[in-house]
Amino acid sequence: MHQARLTLDPAFKVAPVRRRTFGTFVEHLGRCVYTGIHEPGHPTADEDGFRRDVLDLTRELGVSTVRYPGGNFVSGYRWEDGIGPVAQRPRRLDLAWHSTETNEVGVDEFVRWCRKAGVEPMMAVNLGTRGLAEALDLLEYANHPSGTTLSDLRVANGAKEPHDIRMWCLGNEMDGPWQTGHKTAREYGRLAAETARAMRMIDPELELVACGSSSSSMPTFGTWEAEVLEETYDLVDYISCHAYYQERDGDLGSFLASSADMEYFISSVVATADSVGARLKSRKKINISFDEWNVWYISRFQDAGAPQDWPVAPPLLEDHYHLADAVTFGGLLITLLRNSDRVTAASLAQLVNVIAPIMTEPGGRAWRQTTFHPFAQASRHAAGDVLRVEPDSPVYETKAYGEVPLLHAVATHSAEGTTLFAVNRSVDTPLSLEIDARALGGVRIVEASTLTDPDVYAGNSADEPGRITPRANGDVEADPLRVLLPPVSWNVIRLA
Repeated sequence: MHQARLTLDPAFKVAPVRRRTFGTFVEHLGRCVYTGIHEPGHPTADEDGFRRDVLDLTRELGVSTVRYPGGNFVSGYRWEDGIGPVAQRPRRLDLAWHSTETNEVGVDEFVRWCRKAGVEPMMAVNLGTRGLAEALDLLEYANHPSGTTLSDLRVANGAKEPHDIRMWCLGNEMDGPWQTGHKTAREYGRLAAETARAMRMIDPELELVACGSSSSSMPTFGTWEAEVLEETYDLVDYISCHAYYQERDGDLGSFLASSADMEYFISSVVATADSVGARLKSRKKINISFDEWNVWYISRFQDAGAPQDWPVAPPLLEDHYHLADAVTFGGLLITLLRNSDRVTAASLAQLVNVIAPIMTEPGGRAWRQTTFHPFAQASRHAAGDVLRVEPDSPVYETKAYGEVPLLHAVATHSAEGTTLFAVNRSVDTPLSLEIDARALGGVRIVEASTLTDPDVYAGNSADEPGRITPRANGDVEADPLRVLLPPVSWNVIRLA
């Protein structure tokens, strides 16, 4: 058995818990929209065609924001296609995912869905095949109260009140050669700056996100951020990060330590942004919107290739997650929380069916994937301030990241209590964790749950939706405070 210990102290404050950390992502990709959030013929469909079972699970997941409509999709999107009478909307070829887009769901429907789900909409504009003028048109349509052609068109389309979308992404992954309208950093930076400046002429209080690197492994990583921010620094609030992880060649140990790469990504982007700010003699700090992150077995998608025709809502990127995926996922979420001083928004990609915590059958059932549970628990229990914890933990050697601690953890603290989120990365050995909570006064462990299973590759399905689910951890000692963390496990320990 391994031994580890950590200290909980409210003086070790990192930043307030950012509710936007618990954002997700809905893209017109595969079955995320159609037969995901929207399926008019489904038994649970409401008057707008939205699946009530998915709405219920979205609320249970604890989602705060939803980024829309992409993703790669946005770089070829004409937002006007998705407004007005549905029967008159054009069908278009979507080059990003080699599909046909029916435009049955557009900006008005999406915002209506957000209101029902109780989430904040986050909109991306097309800076791939389109540009400044189209972004201004969409902003005026969405946010201006009335009295102009576009705002009155929104009212005529049934949305009397402005959508009041506050957070806007200036394009998507423009560093990627796969992106429709791919640009160099200077080309994109100039376009993003021009667009941001004009959007602020309509509303100076918008929160704007410039595209950062789509992966820390991109050959332009670092120089991309520097050149983009040299053009946009005083005009944007965030630089984006995107990262996906998968187990490769049976290397479970490295996979469970994927958050080490995310930590490197965050610290590198922060250093680059602050360096640009220093050169510009600015006191402003650029924060990070980590608006795409997840476990994604991208190699399976690459091996499968694009569809041979142009189907509507084909099943794409429908990874079925197991326990090890959920534990790795939990480690990524811990890293986002640990960096809440600079990562002030994030979007899990995606919400339904497409590499998602929620899965559905067309016309049938919906269920929680294994990754649903760490997200839902963290969203529910993270409150107050994030506390930095530096565990005294055994380490292990990984092929991908070198020496990594077995224990990965973060805590949050509020007047109602303190919650510790912890992952045991050991593939075969329990870890006994001793918690020094003297600085919190006479607290005790009031609840401890663990997500684990003897089979690390076991998952959930429509027929067995509760195969992997959090269960009470009975291995708790009161004095000293000690919890036994099973191998390959995500753990939530609440103290009060």
